[in-house]
Amino acid sequence: MAERQEQAAPDAVMTRIGQVVMLHHAGDREEARHRFLKLWAEIGEDGDPLHRCTLAHYMADTQDDPCDELAWDLRALGAAEELADDRLAAHEGALAVRALYPSLHLNLAADYVKLGHSDAARTHLRRARGAADALGDDTYGDGVRAAIGRMELRLGDGGSPGGGGWGPPRQRP
Repeated sequence: MAERQEQAAPDAVMTRIGQVVMLHHAGDREEARHRFLKLWAEIGEDGDPLHRCTLAHYMADTQDDPCDELAWDLRALGAAEELADDRLAAHEGALAVRALYPSLHLNLAADYVKLGHSDAARTHLRRARGAADALGDDTYGDGVRAAIGRMELRLGDGGSPGGGGWGPPRQRP
């Protein structure tokens, strides 16, 4: 019984990360970066991989230097690789590990574009495209697929082996 309650209890660290994300989205990038760094120090390099992945994923967006952004996105990918589907299931509403990869690789592709490394960008774009089948047929999945399509256009990458693109996100009835 206690184990069930523990699993159902909200994850305080994920809640705090979400609060900082809202601060960042409200426009206070510097304060968000400061709070993320403080949380990172609490979590530690060897802390919960879900916490590290989520925090690093969002921390990257607060960086001014593209090299720093890349470093945080690489941390996010590394932590995601440590995750197991059963670990994610303990977090209510968490995505399956496979559904994280399209966004993580897309962010890395964008980082490499900013740094002028188009070959590395194309590699991660292909990985994002290859992992996109794990995305749901929902607003998030449509948004990531659309962003992959925009990055393909930016890099002049033809997308799927058949050359066909995804086109615009599907419309809901």
